Amino acid sequence: MQDDADRLVDVWARELPGFDPLAEAIFMRLHMLGRHQAQLRRDVLEAGGLQHWQFKVLLMLRRNGPPYTASPSQLADLLGLTRGALSARLAAIEDAGWIVRESDAADRRRVHVRLTAAGHDTLVRHLGGESHGERVLLAGLDEQDRRTLAELLRRMVLAAEDQP
Repeated sequence: MQDDADRLVDVWARELPGFDPLAEAIFMRLHMLGRHQAQLRRDVLEAGGLQHWQFKVLLMLRRNGPPYTASPSQLADLLGLTRGALSARLAAIEDAGWIVRESDAADRRRVHVRLTAAGHDTLVRHLGGESHGERVLLAGLDEQDRRTLAELLRRMVLAAEDQP
């Protein structure tokens, strides 16, 4: 059975001398799967009334572990945002009830952003929907195939990270 990658690789193999059809098929399929996964994520976010940037803020707070707090500057650094850009985003997320900004008890000038129970629930619902989408994409592989694929991709990532 052929997929779109097979058809495109066949065309390019005829047209380009020195073309590596195996490498092209691998990277084309990785790209195609990435697009499918991104669309599944957008669908889950949209269904839950959550925007991607909101999800990322909630995810960063959750990733910090209990008590799920961070300073605005820590969050900005984690998200690659300026402090001003983050401040505007936090206001919208706070209005939704997903976070609270609290003054530090020891130093009132310091602020902590904390994930609320509603924010936690919103994040968990989204992650559950995303996990379902990932299971759909992996449905054609058994457990051993998944382990093999994960290991092969790990080796590729480690090799890429080792490059200057």
